[in-house]
Amino acid sequence: MGIMGFLRDRMGKILAFFIGFALLAFIIGEVVRSGGSFFRDDRNLLGEINGEKIPYDDFQKRVEQNSAQFKQSGQSSLSPQILNYIQENAWNQMIAQKVLQKEVDKLGLTVGDNETKEMVSGSNPNPQIVQAFGDPKTHELDRAGLNKFLSQLPTLNAEVKKQWNDFLVQIIEEKLKEKYISMATNGLYANSLEAKDEYENKNKTVNFKYVSLDYSSIPDNKVTITDEDYQKYYDEHKLTFKNTENLRTFDYISFNAFPSKDDSLAIKTQAEKLAVDFKASTNDSLFVQINAETKVNLTYKHKGSLDPKIDSIMFGASNGFVYGPYLSNGSYKIAKLVDAHFEADSVKAKHILFDIKTIGVEKALAKADSVKKLIEGGKSFADLASFYSIDKGSAVKGGELGTFARGVMVAPFEDAVFAGKKGDFKIVTTQFGVHLIQIEDQKGSSKVAKVAIVDVPLKASSKTETIAYSNAQKFLGSLTKDNFDEEVKKSGLVKKTATDVKGTAGTVAGIENAREIVRWAYNAELNDFSDKVYISGSQYIIAHLVQIKPIGFLSIDLVKKQIQPMVIKQVKAKQLTDKLIGLLSGISSIDQLAAKIGKNATPIQNIVFSNPVIPGLAPEYKLIGAIFGSHLNKISKPIEGQQGVYVYTVDSFTSPTASTNFVREKQQLTQTISQRADQGIFEALKDKAIVKDYRAKFL
Repeated sequence: MGIMGFLRDRMGKILAFFIGFALLAFIIGEVVRSGGSFFRDDRNLLGEINGEKIPYDDFQKRVEQNSAQFKQSGQSSLSPQILNYIQENAWNQMIAQKVLQKEVDKLGLTVGDNETKEMVSGSNPNPQIVQAFGDPKTHELDRAGLNKFLSQLPTLNAEVKKQWNDFLVQIIEEKLKEKYISMATNGLYANSLEAKDEYENKNKTVNFKYVSLDYSSIPDNKVTITDEDYQKYYDEHKLTFKNTENLRTFDYISFNAFPSKDDSLAIKTQAEKLAVDFKASTNDSLFVQINAETKVNLTYKHKGSLDPKIDSIMFGASNGFVYGPYLSNGSYKIAKLVDAHFEADSVKAKHILFDIKTIGVEKALAKADSVKKLIEGGKSFADLASFYSIDKGSAVKGGELGTFARGVMVAPFEDAVFAGKKGDFKIVTTQFGVHLIQIEDQKGSSKVAKVAIVDVPLKASSKTETIAYSNAQKFLGSLTKDNFDEEVKKSGLVKKTATDVKGTAGTVAGIENAREIVRWAYNAELNDFSDKVYISGSQYIIAHLVQIKPIGFLSIDLVKKQIQPMVIKQVKAKQLTDKLIGLLSGISSIDQLAAKIGKNATPIQNIVFSNPVIPGLAPEYKLIGAIFGSHLNKISKPIEGQQGVYVYTVDSFTSPTASTNFVREKQQLTQTISQRADQGIFEALKDKAIVKDYRAKFL
């Protein structure tokens, strides 16, 4: 009764405790699953640089800016590889900016208002200003356009003002970087002693003879490596095993959903039906845009520039001829000859370009027609081009565009000038505006063809994809933590390895879109296999995590496989060195040693210290370094080189002409030191900085 009474009296408190505990556990579980912290919100934390938190939003903004700049270079879409490069570059920019800012603040470096003004509109503007406000043809700054923008800036919307401010911040950061590097490198120089050494290293020559025992003389499978051998090599090279970022290595197999014979037949049948409709089509350009997987504008091409499968056929056919379906580059294609004719090989022309953004196409066409009549009435084309044309690059030259072949100008412009004749005026609308063109000359004549192509890619059917996915699921179901290799072998599959994968990698060996798999690898434990079948294109992938390399010095176990070839070479070097030491006993000349080995001593002439390459072999740094520190006619001790173990004698040294003027050497050395310093400064600052990288959970 005492226990029951105790429970009745305290049941409410007990229930409250357990309910509260369960609720707390639930909340903590949700926070953990969402990647956050119970005590602070770190869901937007991409990393830390010297204790300063880097929000994901700031990083993504820089990625978007860099992506926009990349697209301006003509790249309409970004592949996973390009996007990964942009993301990596953006992160490195942020690190460089943060570590540099710390140094800049410490030194009190600034960029004043006058300096900023000079970078924007001064006599020597920043290259990014020239790029943003430059003429695309002359690549020179359009000062009129720049001044117009600056005068209108106060009246523009907030978004444009913000973009301009971000742009200024970027070029100011570049200027601060330039100042800091100048301060650091201005004190770098080469002294007379260094210059003299450089002069001798490049001009002092040596003649010598050598004999060698090559590492290849001992088969790898005849070498027994001990743990002591591994440890010796590891201890001697430990600094090279410092890992600067987390890395993962995983094995994987893939079930590929390649199109079956039935899939190929179905796609060919589809292409055959399209061929019938294509032949009847009266608007070939529209037909291509609607039906082709690869949509391209129709342009005239010369013989030899079409797909080899259709090049000769099309240049021998009549307009309207349809060829195909034919198989090319993984697609069934149908080609139709839209037009073929003879035309000039090159055209000389000039133009006046009228803006359509401000006045519209109709008014621009009317203005072009009016200017054309003025020219026909005797007015100077050059004067009118200078006054009216918005293409300032050609306007200053009287509208002259020079002589060009097809493939230089946009299609409507080219079609007009190549279809016309010398002296003709043409008015054409393109994406740049309305052009008033005069054809000045035409040279040569050859046949061109305009061919419309509709492609239907070979793709696996849903049935084929389902079979591949089902096989992958079956394999996944057979796995345990220890039997991945065994099951791969049993299934007759090919195992591939993605080695030292970064947490931000977008692609890995053999997998184009690998982000999901990489995320899994960075959340998995050693020897885990993937939690599901991952899909990349037509691949159904299952992975097995086989190695985790943390930041810091890697243990010998983690690098054992990597260093094995070098350890084998080191063991061989010891065996060959011992052999040569035994053979050197009682020897007084290099030729006697060669005779014992059953070789001839190899004579080498005119080797310089700065180019330590043995003719016919690889560079041998240790050997040449030892030779230049040797005495004449003395048999050396064995030297372990890159290709084998060497013994040599020096026949002669030839010193260069004595000189007391090493100005050129000083200049070259100073330039080399400065160039290395530019990159080395930031690498040193990065190494010194404390960088924590959490990108793997975001990207």
